[in-house]
Amino acid sequence: MRALDGAGAAIGSIPDDWLRALGPAASRERLAPIVEYVAAMRRQTPGVLPEADRVFAALAATPFDSVRAVILGQDPYPTRTHAIGLAFSVPRDLPPPLPRSLKNIHAELAFDLGLTPPSHGSLEAWARHGVLLLNTSLTVQEGTRGAHDPAIWADLTDAVVSAVAAKERPVAFLLWGVPAKAKARLIDEHCHVAVRSTHPSPFSQSGFLKSRPFSRANDGLRERGTDPIDWSLDD
Repeated sequence: MRALDGAGAAIGSIPDDWLRALGPAASRERLAPIVEYVAAMRRQTPGVLPEADRVFAALAATPFDSVRAVILGQDPYPTRTHAIGLAFSVPRDLPPPLPRSLKNIHAELAFDLGLTPPSHGSLEAWARHGVLLLNTSLTVQEGTRGAHDPAIWADLTDAVVSAVAAKERPVAFLLWGVPAKAKARLIDEHCHVAVRSTHPSPFSQSGFLKSRPFSRANDGLRERGTDPIDWSLDD
């Protein structure tokens, strides 16, 4: 992993395989504005989430070569016990209630694929199945969703999506919410699958529930001659 001077305390480190995949987008020069911004926010308040060593947890959990799908959200949960660097996932041992967005994901998983939701809120099984759990912005202010300037992270998260979209094997991109759907411009939909949905937040759930993003993703992968994603969540 590579860390810039002072970056460790601000945003941690990007795994080596992703550094190679991201190329110039992960250079010291390109990452410097992110480091400076997040470091300044951490100096001003202790409430920047997630902790620095979890900022790139999604990249660490799903190595570049194993990525077969991407779930793209907005920003981390603005709650300290929830924000672990994996979009929409929470710690497995987190006591109820689960975040409402995650409850809606569980409900849609049951409606779409008939899979019984687990008793926990961890989505790490998806990460092991090759699903990159990414947000368009990788940091947030505790208690205030969307508090960090999304433009700060745009260059890097664009690069992550572009790197995955450069794969020859078809990948399913599940784009949840307006910021995520804006990344569709980076995806060749002749090769890859782009499934657009509203965000599973309770504020937009009417457009997410019954949208069948999981089966649509798998149908698109099958149409392109590749295996579907295993969307089961171990209990």
